[in-house]
Amino acid sequence: MGRSPGRLGILAVASPDPLLSLLSALGLAQVAGSALVIDMCRDLALQSGRTLSDLAAEGPSLSELAPGRSGVALLSSGPIEPVDALPLIDTLAQGWPAVVIRCASGGWSGPTVPVRPLFPGLLRSVEESPAVWQPTTAGTRPSGPGPVLPRLSGSLARRLLSGKSAAKARWVRAWERVWEMPWA
Repeated sequence: MGRSPGRLGILAVASPDPLLSLLSALGLAQVAGSALVIDMCRDLALQSGRTLSDLAAEGPSLSELAPGRSGVALLSSGPIEPVDALPLIDTLAQGWPAVVIRCASGGWSGPTVPVRPLFPGLLRSVEESPAVWQPTTAGTRPSGPGPVLPRLSGSLARRLLSGKSAAKARWVRAWERVWEMPWA
């Protein structure tokens, strides 16, 4: 499945839950068909070979400037700040159909999709701004506008985290319209 080839640009995702933010970045990237996920958070030890910091110091190779195949590539930030990485990210975005930035809330100056878990009862979010909402139990309603994702199964989460394609999964397909929404 996935979107047709073309430029989607750069879109960031941020969530208070580190695992949800990573899965969200991977889901958003999967629907693009070919995408680069850049992990600007340092809260998970992601293995990605060279880091964004390495690319900034040594320069990107030709194979890093554009996808060699369809699918999702993951690049950890290493010890580089988002503001220092902007020129390199802009360069990478020239060759990649889509770039997804995983960042902390307020950690990216461009369009950022807030992803909020939907907890029941007293834990229910009071946030009213637009977001993508991930239910943790059935029947929980969001407190603000934005798409509500289907249930995320453990097997799908494992598939995404192992780097396998899951573009046909209902949860992944739900991310497609997120690319078209206006995010501040």
